[in-house]
Amino acid sequence: MVLFFRRIYAMILRHVYLFMCSWPRVLELIYWPFLNMVLWAYMSKFLSEYSNIFLMASGVLIACVIMWDTLFRGQLGVTLSFIEELWSRNLGNIAVSPLKPIELVLSLIVASFLRTLVGVGGAGIAAYFLFDFHLPLFGIGFILFFINLLIMGWALGLAICALLIRFGLSAETFAWAALFFIQPLCGVFYPVSVLPEWLQPFSLIIPATYIFEGMRLAFFDGVFGIDLLLKACLINIIYIFVGVSLLLFSYSHAKRNGLLLGNGE
Repeated sequence: MVLFFRRIYAMILRHVYLFMCSWPRVLELIYWPFLNMVLWAYMSKFLSEYSNIFLMASGVLIACVIMWDTLFRGQLGVTLSFIEELWSRNLGNIAVSPLKPIELVLSLIVASFLRTLVGVGGAGIAAYFLFDFHLPLFGIGFILFFINLLIMGWALGLAICALLIRFGLSAETFAWAALFFIQPLCGVFYPVSVLPEWLQPFSLIIPATYIFEGMRLAFFDGVFGIDLLLKACLINIIYIFVGVSLLLFSYSHAKRNGLLLGNGE
C-alpha cells in the first residue's frame, strides 16, 4: 500500500516539477479562466443596468463561467497531463516502470485537480475582489456541484486519453474540442428548455446539465435542487466507470501489442 501511494506521488511530483520550472505553464492556467471571468463579468454588469432579470440574479453569468471553466479545466487537466507524456515520448518508460495503470489514472486525476485549483481558484478570488461576487447561501451544495463538474471532466478526459493511446497525437484535437461539442446541450448560459424538443433528451444524459440547471435555480429562486444534484451524481458514477475502463483497456491493449513506444510527436 505504501508503494502504491509512493508511485502515485512520484507521478504527481513529475508534473509539479514541470510547472515549477516553467512559469508560462502556470500563467496559462490562470490566464484563460481569469480572462473569461472578466469578459463575462463586465457583460453581466452592463446587462444588469438594462435588464431586471440580471439585476435579480447578480453574478449569474460569472457563476456560469467559473463553473464551465471548472468542467473544462478538469477535463483538460487530465488530457494535458497525459499529452505531456506523449510529447516527451515518456509513455514507453512509464509502461516498463513499476507504475500500475490504475496508479497512472489516479495521478492524472490528482494532477488535474491541482491544475483546476490554480486556474479556477485564481479566477474565483479575482471575481470576489474585483466584482464582489458571492455564491448563494448553499455553500456545501455548491461544493458538491463543483465536485460533480470535476468528476465529469475527469471521466471525459480519461476517455480522450484512451483515444490518444489508440490513435496517438492525431487525436489531440479531441482534448480541446470534445467539451465544446456538448456545451450547447449542457445549458451553460441558458435553460435546457430553449433547446429544440428533439435535442432535450440528449441533454438529460449529461451530468453538467443538472448542475447548471441547479445553479440557475439557486440564483433565481433561492432554492437548492437536491434532486438535480443526485441525478448528476448517479450519471457521473456511470461516466467515471466508463472513462476509467476505457483508459485501462486501451492501455492494456497497447502494452500487449507494443504500441506505446510508437506514440509521440
